[in-house]
Amino acid sequence: MMAFVYLAYLCTLATFHTLVSSSRLAAIPTIPFNASADGGTWPLSSLKSIITDSAYADRVDKSGETNMPPSLHEFGGVFASDVFDVLGIKHLSLPVGPAPQNNSIFLTLSETSSYQYASGELSAEGYELEVTASGVTIRGASPLGVWWGTRSFIQLAVLSGGELPLGKIVDSPGWKIRGMMLDAARHYYPTEFISEICSYMSFFKQNTLQLHLSDNLYNNAKLYSREQSLNLYARFRLWSDASEVKGLNNFQNESYTKEDYTGMQEACAARGVTIIPEIEAPGHALPIVQWKPELGMSDDLSLLNLSHPDTLPTMQTIWGTFLDWFNCKTVHLGADEYTGNVSEYNHFVNQMAGFMRNNGSKSVRIWGTFPPKPEYDNNISKDVSIQHCAIITGQSIPIHSTLIMFLGEFFEDNPLFDYVQNNYSVVNSDDTFYVVNKWSGSYPQKVNVAKTFHGNPATGGPWEPYIFDTKNSTNNPDRSNKNVLGSIAPLWNDFGPNATVYSEAYYAWREGIPALADKQWGGSLLTEEFMNIFPILHSSIPYLWLEDRIESDGPEILRFDQESWAYQHHPRRDDQAGDTWRVKDLSVNDYSALTNCSVTANVTIAFAGECALMTPLLSKGRNYVLTLRLYVHHFEKDATIIEGQKTTLMLTPNITLFASGNYYRLNSTVPLDTWFDLSIIGKDDRTFASIQEVRLGEPFLARADQEFQAILGVNGESLVWAPIAIEAPLTKIWGSDAQWTGEFGGMLLTTDVP
Repeated sequence: MMAFVYLAYLCTLATFHTLVSSSRLAAIPTIPFNASADGGTWPLSSLKSIITDSAYADRVDKSGETNMPPSLHEFGGVFASDVFDVLGIKHLSLPVGPAPQNNSIFLTLSETSSYQYASGELSAEGYELEVTASGVTIRGASPLGVWWGTRSFIQLAVLSGGELPLGKIVDSPGWKIRGMMLDAARHYYPTEFISEICSYMSFFKQNTLQLHLSDNLYNNAKLYSREQSLNLYARFRLWSDASEVKGLNNFQNESYTKEDYTGMQEACAARGVTIIPEIEAPGHALPIVQWKPELGMSDDLSLLNLSHPDTLPTMQTIWGTFLDWFNCKTVHLGADEYTGNVSEYNHFVNQMAGFMRNNGSKSVRIWGTFPPKPEYDNNISKDVSIQHCAIITGQSIPIHSTLIMFLGEFFEDNPLFDYVQNNYSVVNSDDTFYVVNKWSGSYPQKVNVAKTFHGNPATGGPWEPYIFDTKNSTNNPDRSNKNVLGSIAPLWNDFGPNATVYSEAYYAWREGIPALADKQWGGSLLTEEFMNIFPILHSSIPYLWLEDRIESDGPEILRFDQESWAYQHHPRRDDQAGDTWRVKDLSVNDYSALTNCSVTANVTIAFAGECALMTPLLSKGRNYVLTLRLYVHHFEKDATIIEGQKTTLMLTPNITLFASGNYYRLNSTVPLDTWFDLSIIGKDDRTFASIQEVRLGEPFLARADQEFQAILGVNGESLVWAPIAIEAPLTKIWGSDAQWTGEFGGMLLTTDVP
């Protein structure tokens, strides 16, 4: 089915003539567009093939951050898959050939490209896209440039309603580094989630995902005992069987093996996104200190004691174990919020930077912790990679130009005078766009989208990566300053794994990624344009599974009741599981289930013995009502009612949703030996439940009576109750293995939320 649905077509009708006659296309990011003087369009329906230029089919871009760049032909294959998924065009041929053909998309490279970043430096990410009466040519400075051109093609196809205006696009990004940072240390994320986030970023031309892999909850050293600190939630997310790091990670089920990590890198690189790893030390280092307590500072165990003779060798052992996992040119050492001796700190960083260069040929990037000062005898050198949130203000002196500093909370430094003017290369991670997931006393839970459109203090116009201070323009360098590499916006999980489910990180970024991506590229999208265009483009993102949407011809997605199995001519009416048979979905969607359970004399399904009921669905994301009609005879303490891809509904004995590795419990349970409707209701970012006694044959009943909530511990000092947005489990209702027995009278899944 064509993804540029009627809504998109109506929108483009209103703006199409303005779009093709102007010098820019209001896409995300905005696209420079020069319409043909003769006007006209090329119909997407005439597309017959996507051809990769045989002269460049195996060419790869070696100038970017990844060490595993796809070839032009590989990018072309992913593009063809996207064209099918988004635009519904089947049976395309995918030849490799020397020239375009009629009604084809031709992917090729330019040997004499002059695309430039805002700094004036040449960019390998630029591209041209030309639409003529006979087809489309996408010509890139590199295969990656062609890939960004394919993102523009899909957006143009969607926004034009399938009638692409004749004309030419010449486009390149303003900055090299454009992306996000995900705190995967204090909250684990599955590999498929990471890969899908990369896909989402890529659609809007972001190219960097920084992955925070080691950290701990805040160590309240004034409150916690040594024993409490050594038992505080702290995780190192990489898993190796190497004896040298045995004990560093004791949680294999929530870790990334080398195979896992390589798979994520490959999936992201296939869409133009590089994963940059960060292993945090010497600050936020409880995962290391819990492994080797002797390395911790006596007054704060989350800080490494850099004067200990084993600290530096230990960190080199850790990095040496994992360095060849990282198929990228830049890595992060960490070192956020370190308060120890400056000289020891700088020495540690310099030594680690040399180790990275000599053992892995890696460049380094740091959060700028201690700006250089004349009184320091060992300022950070070119080999240093630091990432630190709290930057101490101080007089600056020139230092080596290849050190890359990450700029954090602006109230603690002045990046222009401390770093840019001292010839640091800078990635802007100013806390204007910080997100702290679920709750914070100081930071928002979603990206500040409004600030992306009005964050330039000099003009009141859009923010861009060179803007460190959104209030005082004298603290910002020129837009063309070569020391500004770009920007990365972080998401922090300050309150640990139980604060959120996986998908809540995506929703924290859902609007923020495209809004930031436009400005990171150098686009000029206006607020009203974004509000109009984003919903249309969002519905056209290839293979978007992050929201767990289910196709349905109407609000009722699935319905089972006694009629679903009454059609059986000879249903089994004993307690033994029989052959598998079909449970008919009575909605219009035909999501029928299979079961090997028995039918009772009351025309209900008996859950006893070795049987289960399996639907073809996995999970349903936000805004749903799932109602189960049940009669429970008996259940054990940890009984499973229904299981899905991401969530399990349980009785523990209270009604419980198990999601993202955590239990979310209500204060009630279910009645025994009576029919009841148990409903789970997902409403925006909240999840509710209700239990109502019913009779067989009555309509399904649901209301939002009780709310599931996350309980957040705040630095060992207080608790916060917060909403939680949990997906509906849909896959499997089962008997004996689930530790309960009873009968099943029906199931309803709808988007009509009370």
